[in-house]
Amino acid sequence: MISTKWPPAMHATNASCELRQNSSGSWTLTLNGRLDADSTAVLWKDLHTQLRHGKVSALEVEASGVEYCDGAGASLLQFLSLGGVLAAEAKPTFHGLRPEFLKLIERLSAEDYRKHRPAVSRRAPVLEHVGRSAVALAQGTKAELSFIGEVTAGLGRNMTRAKAMRWGEIGRVFERAGVDALPIISLISLLVGLIIAFEAAAPFAMFGAQIFIANMLGIIMAREMSALMTAIILAGRSSSAFAAELGTMKVNEELNALTTMGLDPVRFLVVQRLVAGVLLAPLLTIYSICVSIMGGVLVMVAMGFPLITIYNQMAQSVHCADLLIGVSKGVVFGALIAGIGCLRGLQTKQGPSAVGESTTRAVVASILLVIVADAVIAVLLYFLRI
Repeated sequence: MISTKWPPAMHATNASCELRQNSSGSWTLTLNGRLDADSTAVLWKDLHTQLRHGKVSALEVEASGVEYCDGAGASLLQFLSLGGVLAAEAKPTFHGLRPEFLKLIERLSAEDYRKHRPAVSRRAPVLEHVGRSAVALAQGTKAELSFIGEVTAGLGRNMTRAKAMRWGEIGRVFERAGVDALPIISLISLLVGLIIAFEAAAPFAMFGAQIFIANMLGIIMAREMSALMTAIILAGRSSSAFAAELGTMKVNEELNALTTMGLDPVRFLVVQRLVAGVLLAPLLTIYSICVSIMGGVLVMVAMGFPLITIYNQMAQSVHCADLLIGVSKGVVFGALIAGIGCLRGLQTKQGPSAVGESTTRAVVASILLVIVADAVIAVLLYFLRI
């Protein structure tokens, strides 16, 4: 007869196990004491090893000596009852186990759990979606209001002290976001002016009013299209660049370094970009107005209209108020684009894809806010009859 008894004396426990092989080749496991969390943790690993290495195929469990059994002990007995540790995957036979302990094991039945466990819906309830969206909206609004307050305070401090404004940084932003954007703005503005003039030629010709293409082109470009085209280009170039720059600095913990040195990141980095955006967007809008009108003029000249006639038509229809509206839209759009780009950059999280996600969010949010702001301004101008 082979007999193994554990745990060893070095382990202080209230339970003991003895595994012995009978002369008939079967094995008997004798359990004694209290099967609680402490004792079960000591016995479990050794019991599993002994049953595996002993190649036990037939097992009888003598449990009459078990005085106490809690959830941990019941898990051990359930583990034995499944027979997964036996060589032939046979079910062991229990002897002397108290009825209350048997009921506890039955409660841990895997089949019973699968039968009675509640069905988990893969789709979250509608109210949960609404609640999460409301919380996210509230948190986003709070962050944006806080950002606006910080930018306003930083801008006020920099304006009261001219030396605090980093004009060199503003100049560099002008070069990257403005001068470098002139080719793409020129191409898009010229093509849009050409397209609008071409598309309007056929309908206007039906009424013999092709000369009024100049009126339409001047008003559309001065009041609406040039500011909108410029804003969308800046959203794709400058807003994404601001978000990527500040996001990379945050991931590399450079913003934390600035804070440690006593420098406010908003005042040191954001204010300059915001000022550059507010000053740059209206200038690019004026440039876009000129180039887009040139594109339309080329089409009208090709139709046989003299330049002086085209000029007189535009001068009669386009007023200073129209130009001021377009430039004012440029100021608003520039502030939105620069602010959203910087905000998304400061909100960048950690991770390999964090900067890319912030850049995408900045571009999408900038274009969306530009369209919304343009719609609001259009409604206000309509009711103000401007």
